[in-house]
Amino acid sequence: MTDLAGELVSLIVDEVGAHDGELVDEETDLLLTGIVDSLGVVQIVGWLEDRLEISIDPGHVTLEHFQTVGRMVRYVGDHHGVRPSGVRPSDAAM
Repeated sequence: MTDLAGELVSLIVDEVGAHDGELVDEETDLLLTGIVDSLGVVQIVGWLEDRLEISIDPGHVTLEHFQTVGRMVRYVGDHHGVRPSGVRPSDAAM
């Protein structure tokens, strides 16, 4: 798990998610399981923008990019050039 992924998991478990003790990792479906709701997505987007000093296009806040922690990390790498420790571009961006 990358540093950013770990920080996102901690944010979701500690502040955003309604996980009720469920395991949250990079590939946990956060939205369709109800762990994160629409307000939680807004919190995560704001946190990413502040933490990484980026601006996320509201049109990019989709299941494709925000369904899992792994997808979020790949999104910021692919669309914002942010390469936190261990982040690799996704196959789609290559």
